[in-house]
Amino acid sequence: MISKDQFEKEIDLIITNAVREDIGDGDHSSLACIPANATGKAKLLVKDTGILAGVDFALMVFEKVDPYLKTEVLIKDGSQMNPRDVAFYVEGNSQSILKAERLVLNAMQRMSAIATKTKQFADKLEGTKTKILDTRKTTPGIRALEKWAVKIGGGENHRFGLYDMIMLKDNHIDFAGGVTKAIQKTKEYLRINDLDLKIIVEARDLNEIKEILESEGVYRILIDNFNYEDTRTAVELINGKCQTESSGGITLETARQYAECGVDYISSGALTHSVHNKDLSLKAI
Repeated sequence: MISKDQFEKEIDLIITNAVREDIGDGDHSSLACIPANATGKAKLLVKDTGILAGVDFALMVFEKVDPYLKTEVLIKDGSQMNPRDVAFYVEGNSQSILKAERLVLNAMQRMSAIATKTKQFADKLEGTKTKILDTRKTTPGIRALEKWAVKIGGGENHRFGLYDMIMLKDNHIDFAGGVTKAIQKTKEYLRINDLDLKIIVEARDLNEIKEILESEGVYRILIDNFNYEDTRTAVELINGKCQTESSGGITLETARQYAECGVDYISSGALTHSVHNKDLSLKAI
């Protein structure tokens, strides 16, 4: 996974680019009718149920737009939210509040949806050893926000991108000439380039599970699109030699049954690619 410093740089880039995209050469609506020295106060009003996420991000946005804005947080990230709740107040220059408004709402609405979905999966897995993981199926440009929301919802992050972990999937294996060749070539590549990256290998059937186990240095086996019975068999074959991860169309309805097969992780792209934004608004008071 990426370091804390790298993650913070990603968040700063997201804010910088979003402000540039939205404000351009000026918020002319506000400039036209609100005096430059006008001050005001607004509240983040919740209109939905779920897990609140993005409060800390909102504070970073306000700080970036105008460090003189003052905030009072009433509900923290990861908390249950309900209609009519007030998550926080922001007070200061009115033009600054309006500049930050849409970025704050866009981010918090999506992050809260992702955190809510993740919490649903985490609750389903409660009592098992299995943890829920996200994937790279994220919105381009805001991956750091979406993965942050997964953590807030009680999940764990998979690799951040193509650079922080090796993941040999079906196409890699086929292009490389098979499972064993793909693993051998990868280990040689890491050695030559002096890279210390974990290796995950996808298996499409039990025969590939057995073949992967013949190679040393595999960190995790991705048990992809297996049924329950074959998943249990795969876990028995692996027998703790490396970590295990189930993936492939796993839903809230089926997650518990896969967890009970004994896998360490379940990964689901649905955490980030199939959510409906939560309803939040920023209202002047």
